[in-house]
Amino acid sequence: MNNKDIRVGFVSLGCPKNQLDTEVMLGHLVKEGYEITPEETEADIIIINTCAFIESAKQESIDNILDIAWLKENANLKGIVVTGCLAERYRDEILKEIPEVDAVLGTGSVHEIAKAVEAVSKKQRFTSYLDKNLVELGGDRIVTTGDAYAYLKISEGCDNRCTYCAIPDIRGKFRSRPIDDLINEAKELCDMGIKEIIVIGQDTTAYGIDLYGEYNLPLLLSRLAKETEVQWLRILYCYPEKITDELIEEFKTNSKLVKYIDLPIQHINDKILKRMNRRGNSDTIKNAIKRLREIEGMVIRSTAIVGFPGETDEEFLELCQFIREVKFEHFGAFAYSREEGTPAYRLPDQIDDEIKQKREEIIMREQQSVYDELSSGQEGKIIRVLTEGYDNLEKRYIARAYTDAPEIDDLVFYQSKIKHSVGDFVSVRIDEIDDHNIYATEV
Repeated sequence: MNNKDIRVGFVSLGCPKNQLDTEVMLGHLVKEGYEITPEETEADIIIINTCAFIESAKQESIDNILDIAWLKENANLKGIVVTGCLAERYRDEILKEIPEVDAVLGTGSVHEIAKAVEAVSKKQRFTSYLDKNLVELGGDRIVTTGDAYAYLKISEGCDNRCTYCAIPDIRGKFRSRPIDDLINEAKELCDMGIKEIIVIGQDTTAYGIDLYGEYNLPLLLSRLAKETEVQWLRILYCYPEKITDELIEEFKTNSKLVKYIDLPIQHINDKILKRMNRRGNSDTIKNAIKRLREIEGMVIRSTAIVGFPGETDEEFLELCQFIREVKFEHFGAFAYSREEGTPAYRLPDQIDDEIKQKREEIIMREQQSVYDELSSGQEGKIIRVLTEGYDNLEKRYIARAYTDAPEIDDLVFYQSKIKHSVGDFVSVRIDEIDDHNIYATEV
């Protein structure tokens, strides 16, 4: 059987960093001549790129594997390949517990995907767990996010060693990609018509420290703006203690860098931050936010963990009070997930799941009040949006403002008498904000 006769499907779970790995694997398979199909029921082999960051992500990955396994008995599916974080973290358990799986690739073996598919197509089992610290970063890819935006992964791994996090064990030590490689990839994305490049990594603010001996994110952003045709640059996964003067200055002077930052704080109480092994303390967080707020139009997204071992009612209320005061434009809370193999797993004073869930509900109600307050009075405001698609049923365009990142923040639905294409920038007037959706009309 020729490669072109083998139809391969993909299921990509988890974060944008994982999605980019999926795009690299797609690039390998297309290069080898395999046909890619979006229809799972038509696929001969399906690759499931999994997440395993927290318990809910692991369960979602397992559920997807079991759902796909059903197709082996009831459709044309002949093979299943499991890749990504779950594959790296649980390796032999996957083949043992789910015998329908035919191949497993760890996070260091993303470039072995064509070998895995070839083996499975010959009814052979295949496993590969190459050193995750030595995996080649980057590579040709098939962009799956459409024509408006794409992700640019500038680093891999993490050295922060937060006590609740399994990522360093799954993804390895922190390592940056050379700046010239990133510039070249960004140019290729722009040549494809991409208008927004979203810079990602486990810790984008640490970029360059391993290669150049200093934090070089500001330099990278400056060069991306000057040496490519990108219209919007956005950065995710920034750490408060690494918000340098140079990065602040880049936000102020780089016209292509949107005034948006993803700044996970995880908590505000010093005792909890220390138990989490977070760098810096509450003053570090408050100082970073204060400096960012001095930038006109700055939008801050953040996250926090509630129910961490030992968190008292008073410490939780301290976090709630901080959320009320700081007024993040976007904020998400997560109930602490006890992950085996992490230092926090062994900490005393673990909190009952019911209490954790209740705290998550309480703090998100607080954030909803903040969101409602910030959204009040926005009707009539003119904003510039990036068009991402068209809703044929509702007869309106789907877009985003600079204030919102894809997948996680608000969408703008606008009506227009003019025909637009994906990637068009349009000025619209806000008519209504309802349930985190913005409804508008082109002006």
